[in-house]
Amino acid sequence: MSFQGYLTTIKSKTGKGPADFRKLAEEKGFTKNGELTPATKAGDITNWLKNDFELGHGHAMAIYALLKGIKNEDSE
Repeated sequence: MSFQGYLTTIKSKTGKGPADFRKLAEEKGFTKNGELTPATKAGDITNWLKNDFELGHGHAMAIYALLKGIKNEDSE
């Protein structure tokens, strides 16, 4: 599945897009000024997304990649 495919599936399942997850991550303290805090690990993000949004591991890792800056909305 392409990165865009992950984002599309996440949006249809949760009703939330990348900007929403960036805002929620900031509210949860996982990011500050749009960047992951040094204490935030991939497991923190994936556990949050699995528990709160019932995302699978691959979809949760896609959001982690987005928050970490590895991928963005235009990535394939």
